[in-house]
Amino acid sequence: QVQLVESGGGLGQPGGSLRLSCVASGSIFSINAMAWYRQAPGKERELVAATTSSSTNYADSVKGRFTISRDNARNTVYLSMNSLKPEDTAVYYCNANITTRQKLAFIRGTYWGQGTQVTVSS
Repeated sequence: QVQLVESGGGLGQPGGSLRLSCVASGSIFSINAMAWYRQAPGKERELVAATTSSSTNYADSVKGRFTISRDNARNTVYLSMNSLKPEDTAVYYCNANITTRQKLAFIRGTYWGQGTQVTVSS
């Protein structure tokens, strides 16, 4: 089993910064990709940023303000959020594509964290 646990959400001021962390644990053979999604009230969940070993992608709405990074030794992904805007208010979810080893089989699956609330308000 794999677990993703997020931390670092909370209240941020417009123009301020927050940093989210997500740690993956469990029977991990390899982590193929990690990403952050968000879901605002009444809206669909959307991709914020994603990273693999060879590429990094951002939603247009966060380019130049948010940075996704990984610590492979700690199975951790971060989201540094700068120049926060009220429209960044949402529940942020960690997502990972992970290969686990179960007996003689390697199984690739997608996992989600429980979400962490980010509220941007003065």
